[in-house]
Amino acid sequence: MTKSLFPEPEDTPITAETPLAERLRPHSLDEIVGQQHLIGKGNILRMMVEQDQLTSIILWGPPGTGKTTLARIMAKQTSTPFVSYSAVLSGIKEIKAVMAEAEMLFRKSHDKTVVFVDEIHRFNKAQQDAFLPYVESGVIVLIGATTENPSFEVISPLLSRCKVYVLNPLQPAEIEEILRRALKDEQRGLGSIHIRVPDDVLNQLAVYANGDARIALNVLELATSLVAERSHGEDLVLSTSDLESALQRKILQYDKGGEEHYNIISALHKSMRNSDPDAALYWIGRMLEAGEDPIYIARRMVRFASEDVGLADVRALQVALNAVEAVRLVGLPECKLALAQAAVYLSVAPKSNALYTGYSAVVSDVQNTFNEPPPLHIRNAPTNLMKELGYGSGYQYAHNMKEKVADMECLPDSLRGRQYYHPSDQGSERRIREILAEIKEKKRTTKSTK
Repeated sequence: MTKSLFPEPEDTPITAETPLAERLRPHSLDEIVGQQHLIGKGNILRMMVEQDQLTSIILWGPPGTGKTTLARIMAKQTSTPFVSYSAVLSGIKEIKAVMAEAEMLFRKSHDKTVVFVDEIHRFNKAQQDAFLPYVESGVIVLIGATTENPSFEVISPLLSRCKVYVLNPLQPAEIEEILRRALKDEQRGLGSIHIRVPDDVLNQLAVYANGDARIALNVLELATSLVAERSHGEDLVLSTSDLESALQRKILQYDKGGEEHYNIISALHKSMRNSDPDAALYWIGRMLEAGEDPIYIARRMVRFASEDVGLADVRALQVALNAVEAVRLVGLPECKLALAQAAVYLSVAPKSNALYTGYSAVVSDVQNTFNEPPPLHIRNAPTNLMKELGYGSGYQYAHNMKEKVADMECLPDSLRGRQYYHPSDQGSERRIREILAEIKEKKRTTKSTK
């Protein structure tokens, strides 16, 4: 292959002064921890590399999930010339200069160039437009990385020519695996220091990192240096207090997969149920500041809106759904206030569990009684045979009724007259209860005039 006009990713010298996160950057797909939905055996990005068929893509995911690493490895393992941009530092002049070099290489040897653009969402329209002709002509393979939704931040013509792949936050267990590698590796990691990190401390750091491997490694490196300076040749043991010294903040005791996780989400739910916005804000803060996934909190709010507010405030579910959308749109840390806003609204909303108890009664009947078919008169009759069998016979079209309500049973015979939904006297359900009473009276009137 013709010598690249651009330095290969691995050409950057690695020294003892190089940050730990950079020293431990994986060199192959097999070394990457996480993102198996993309790089696992038989999955799309691995197949691109193995078949040497790179196409322009956008990698969308939170910080520290491997976007830059993945781009470098894809170029390296396909022996493709590579150039990297930072949208924060590069302008239109630099883009045009590199595009000209890439085009010259392509004309000379038909070698494409992988152009990696970090934080591509920070490029303006004119800068993004500058890539278009080279993507279209195949001169470059564009790999953009972004923490923001590409639908809003990448121009449509460019987005239509790039496939978007979503990288997930690393799970605590995956962060722990990376940290253990760092502690064991004597060449690139901290193995030569021989520092011991108890499992509970390692887990605390993995939770604190909140899916960002770079944060975890940076904190580990700093905390380790503090311990080494303090110990003076003694056995090196990293403690929670060492992590707190490195972070200059308290490490919160919170296990996202353990008992404390369920205790605190229960405390949030019950605080909102008890109309206590101050407690609800506190428990949300405990979870978010300890690294809880905000989408998990938002999902629980959606459940609460239907279970504990229900139709007492018909806006509650929309408020909760808006919180979910806010989390997805802006992410951390901006979404914290949206969650706090929803928690306060749900706390002060009128409460009713009528929907919850009503549906629970339905589930009980479905599971414990014979599941009869619908009454004949409310079945569809699309064929003559079905009409002959009585399907639809006796059906009363409510819109043709004077009161817009027919005295017609819609439950199976064995459950005739069963009432599942009993609206409370809270909020909007007070009016719903009145409406149901009016409907009942209309049915009685309709029946008496037959």
